Amino acid sequence: MATVLYITAHPLHPEESYSLAVGAEFIEAYRKANPADEVVHLDLYKENIPQIDADVLRGWGKLRSGSSFDQLSEAEESKVARLEEILHQFMAADKYVYVSPMWNFSVPPVLKAYTDATSIPGKTFKYTENGPVGLLPGKKALHIQASGSVYSEGPLATIEMGFSYLSKILRFYGIESEAIFVEGTAVSEQAPFVKEKAIALAKEVAKRF
Repeated sequence: MATVLYITAHPLHPEESYSLAVGAEFIEAYRKANPADEVVHLDLYKENIPQIDADVLRGWGKLRSGSSFDQLSEAEESKVARLEEILHQFMAADKYVYVSPMWNFSVPPVLKAYTDATSIPGKTFKYTENGPVGLLPGKKALHIQASGSVYSEGPLATIEMGFSYLSKILRFYGIESEAIFVEGTAVSEQAPFVKEKAIALAKEVAKRF
Protein backbone atom coordinates (compact mmCIF):
# COMPACT_ATOMS: atom_id res chain seq x y z
CA MET A 1 0.00 0.00 0.00
CA ALA A 2 1.28 3.45 -0.94
CA THR A 3 0.57 6.78 0.70
CA VAL A 4 -0.31 9.63 -1.64
CA LEU A 5 -0.28 13.27 -0.57
CA TYR A 6 -2.89 15.17 -2.57
CA ILE A 7 -1.67 18.74 -2.14
CA THR A 8 -4.04 21.45 -3.35
CA ALA A 9 -3.18 25.14 -3.45
CA HIS A 10 -6.32 26.97 -4.57
CA PRO A 11 -8.76 28.86 -2.29
CA LEU A 12 -11.87 28.12 -4.37
CA HIS A 13 -13.95 24.98 -4.96
CA PRO A 14 -13.48 22.51 -7.84
CA GLU A 15 -16.58 23.98 -9.50
CA GLU A 16 -14.75 27.32 -9.66
CA SER A 17 -11.21 26.13 -10.39
CA TYR A 18 -9.85 24.40 -13.48
CA SER A 19 -6.89 22.93 -11.62
CA LEU A 20 -9.02 21.57 -8.77
CA ALA A 21 -11.61 20.16 -11.18
CA VAL A 22 -8.94 18.20 -13.03
CA GLY A 23 -7.30 17.21 -9.76
CA ALA A 24 -10.57 15.82 -8.39
CA GLU A 25 -11.05 13.70 -11.50
CA PHE A 26 -7.47 12.44 -11.24
CA ILE A 27 -7.87 11.42 -7.60
CA GLU A 28 -11.17 9.68 -8.26
CA ALA A 29 -9.59 7.68 -11.08
CA TYR A 30 -6.50 6.97 -8.99
CA ARG A 31 -8.58 5.62 -6.10
CA LYS A 32 -10.45 3.30 -8.45
CA ALA A 33 -7.18 2.01 -9.91
CA ASN A 34 -5.44 1.75 -6.51
CA PRO A 35 -8.12 1.00 -3.88
CA ALA A 36 -5.57 -0.15 -1.28
CA ASP A 37 -3.58 3.10 -1.34
CA GLU A 38 -4.12 5.84 1.23
CA VAL A 39 -4.81 9.30 -0.19
CA VAL A 40 -4.25 12.18 2.24
CA HIS A 41 -5.67 15.52 1.12
CA LEU A 42 -3.73 18.59 2.21
CA ASP A 43 -5.69 21.74 1.41
CA LEU A 44 -2.88 24.24 1.90
CA TYR A 45 -5.35 27.08 2.39
CA LYS A 46 -6.69 25.26 5.45
CA GLU A 47 -3.40 23.93 6.79
CA ASN A 48 -1.18 25.67 9.33
CA ILE A 49 2.03 26.24 7.39
CA PRO A 50 4.42 28.53 9.26
CA GLN A 51 6.51 30.81 7.12
CA ILE A 52 10.24 30.85 7.73
CA ASP A 53 10.30 33.97 9.88
CA ALA A 54 12.40 35.27 12.78
CA ASP A 55 10.85 32.79 15.25
CA VAL A 56 11.68 29.84 13.02
CA LEU A 57 15.23 30.97 12.26
CA ARG A 58 15.97 31.66 15.94
CA GLY A 59 14.38 28.38 16.99
CA TRP A 60 16.40 26.39 14.48
CA GLY A 61 19.54 28.24 15.52
CA LYS A 62 18.98 27.40 19.20
CA LEU A 63 18.39 23.72 18.42
CA ARG A 64 21.54 23.55 16.29
CA SER A 65 23.53 25.05 19.16
CA GLY A 66 22.35 22.34 21.54
CA SER A 67 19.23 23.82 23.12
CA SER A 68 16.22 21.58 23.73
CA PHE A 69 12.66 22.30 22.65
CA ASP A 70 11.67 23.45 26.14
CA GLN A 71 14.31 26.18 25.91
CA LEU A 72 12.61 27.78 22.91
CA SER A 73 10.08 30.58 23.22
CA GLU A 74 6.43 29.60 22.86
CA ALA A 75 6.27 31.00 19.32
CA GLU A 76 9.55 29.38 18.32
CA GLU A 77 8.53 26.00 19.68
CA SER A 78 5.07 25.94 18.10
CA LYS A 79 6.31 26.98 14.65
CA VAL A 80 9.36 24.73 14.60
CA ALA A 81 7.33 21.75 15.84
CA ARG A 82 4.68 22.30 13.19
CA LEU A 83 7.33 22.51 10.46
CA GLU A 84 8.74 19.19 11.65
CA GLU A 85 5.27 17.62 11.44
CA ILE A 86 4.92 18.81 7.84
CA LEU A 87 8.39 17.55 6.95
CA HIS A 88 7.92 14.10 8.48
CA GLN A 89 4.55 13.63 6.79
CA PHE A 90 6.12 14.58 3.46
CA MET A 91 9.08 12.24 3.90
CA ALA A 92 6.83 9.31 4.85
CA ALA A 93 4.70 9.56 1.70
CA ASP A 94 5.35 7.58 -1.47
CA LYS A 95 3.68 9.78 -4.09
CA TYR A 96 2.74 13.43 -4.39
CA VAL A 97 0.05 15.13 -6.44
CA TYR A 98 0.27 18.92 -6.48
CA VAL A 99 -2.64 20.95 -7.80
CA SER A 100 -2.34 24.68 -8.33
CA PRO A 101 -3.09 27.60 -10.62
CA MET A 102 -0.32 29.64 -12.16
CA TRP A 103 -0.25 33.04 -10.48
CA ASN A 104 2.18 35.67 -11.75
CA PHE A 105 3.99 32.97 -13.75
CA SER A 106 4.60 30.87 -10.60
CA VAL A 107 2.87 28.99 -7.77
CA PRO A 108 0.62 30.52 -5.08
CA PRO A 109 2.49 31.77 -1.98
CA VAL A 110 0.99 29.03 0.19
CA LEU A 111 2.58 26.37 -2.03
CA LYS A 112 5.92 28.14 -1.84
CA ALA A 113 5.62 28.11 1.98
CA TYR A 114 4.85 24.39 1.92
CA THR A 115 7.84 23.75 -0.32
CA ASP A 116 10.05 25.74 2.05
CA ALA A 117 8.84 23.49 4.88
CA THR A 118 9.98 20.37 3.01
CA SER A 119 13.35 21.69 1.82
CA ILE A 120 15.52 20.74 4.79
CA PRO A 121 19.20 19.75 4.48
CA GLY A 122 19.88 16.32 5.91
CA LYS A 123 16.24 15.32 5.50
CA THR A 124 15.13 15.68 1.88
CA PHE A 125 18.60 16.39 0.45
CA LYS A 126 22.20 16.66 1.55
CA TYR A 127 25.36 18.35 0.35
CA THR A 128 28.41 16.23 -0.42
CA GLU A 129 31.86 16.89 -1.84
CA ASN A 130 30.41 15.89 -5.21
CA GLY A 131 27.43 18.21 -4.94
CA PRO A 132 23.88 17.93 -3.60
CA VAL A 133 22.20 14.52 -3.34
CA GLY A 134 18.47 13.90 -3.02
CA LEU A 135 17.42 11.74 -0.08
CA LEU A 136 14.00 10.69 -1.35
CA PRO A 137 14.73 8.54 -4.43
CA GLY A 138 12.14 6.13 -5.76
CA LYS A 139 9.19 8.43 -5.10
CA LYS A 140 7.14 10.12 -7.82
CA ALA A 141 5.18 13.34 -8.21
CA LEU A 142 2.61 14.92 -10.49
CA HIS A 143 1.80 18.60 -10.85
CA ILE A 144 -1.58 19.64 -12.24
CA GLN A 145 -1.32 23.31 -13.19
CA ALA A 146 -3.94 25.57 -14.75
CA SER A 147 -3.22 28.84 -16.52
CA GLY A 148 -5.03 31.34 -18.69
CA SER A 149 -2.43 31.22 -21.45
CA VAL A 150 -0.19 28.47 -22.82
CA TYR A 151 3.13 28.26 -20.99
CA SER A 152 4.27 24.66 -21.43
CA GLU A 153 5.49 25.47 -24.94
CA GLY A 154 5.72 28.34 -27.36
CA PRO A 155 6.81 31.96 -26.79
CA LEU A 156 5.72 32.07 -23.12
CA ALA A 157 7.58 28.92 -22.07
CA THR A 158 10.61 30.91 -20.92
CA ILE A 159 8.59 32.64 -18.19
CA GLU A 160 6.82 29.54 -16.88
CA MET A 161 7.99 29.29 -13.25
CA GLY A 162 5.30 27.07 -11.74
CA PHE A 163 6.01 23.49 -12.77
CA SER A 164 9.55 24.57 -13.68
CA TYR A 165 10.15 25.61 -10.06
CA LEU A 166 8.38 22.68 -8.43
CA SER A 167 10.00 20.04 -10.64
CA LYS A 168 13.47 21.40 -9.91
CA ILE A 169 12.87 21.40 -6.17
CA LEU A 170 11.54 17.84 -6.28
CA ARG A 171 14.48 16.69 -8.41
CA PHE A 172 16.72 18.18 -5.72
CA TYR A 173 15.05 15.70 -3.32
CA GLY A 174 15.59 12.85 -5.79
CA ILE A 175 11.94 12.82 -6.93
CA GLU A 176 11.09 12.82 -10.61
CA SER A 177 7.88 14.61 -11.60
CA GLU A 178 5.57 15.11 -14.53
CA ALA A 179 2.85 17.64 -15.29
CA ILE A 180 -0.65 17.94 -16.63
CA PHE A 181 -1.14 21.45 -17.98
CA VAL A 182 -4.66 22.88 -18.07
CA GLU A 183 -3.78 25.90 -20.14
CA GLY A 184 -5.46 28.42 -22.36
CA THR A 185 -8.47 28.78 -20.08
CA ALA A 186 -8.62 32.56 -20.51
CA VAL A 187 -10.18 32.07 -23.95
CA SER A 188 -13.78 31.42 -22.93
CA GLU A 189 -14.84 29.56 -26.07
CA GLN A 190 -11.98 27.04 -25.79
CA ALA A 191 -11.90 26.71 -21.98
CA PRO A 192 -14.45 23.83 -21.81
CA PHE A 193 -12.46 21.84 -24.36
CA VAL A 194 -9.20 22.53 -22.53
CA LYS A 195 -10.76 21.25 -19.32
CA GLU A 196 -12.24 18.19 -20.99
CA LYS A 197 -8.93 17.30 -22.62
CA ALA A 198 -7.03 17.71 -19.35
CA ILE A 199 -9.53 15.53 -17.48
CA ALA A 200 -9.20 12.78 -20.08
CA LEU A 201 -5.42 12.92 -19.75
CA ALA A 202 -5.64 12.94 -15.95
CA LYS A 203 -7.72 9.76 -15.95
CA GLU A 204 -5.16 8.04 -18.14
CA VAL A 205 -2.21 9.17 -16.04
CA ALA A 206 -4.02 8.04 -12.87
CA LYS A 207 -4.07 4.45 -14.10
CA ARG A 208 -0.27 4.25 -14.27
CA PHE A 209 0.80 6.73 -11.60
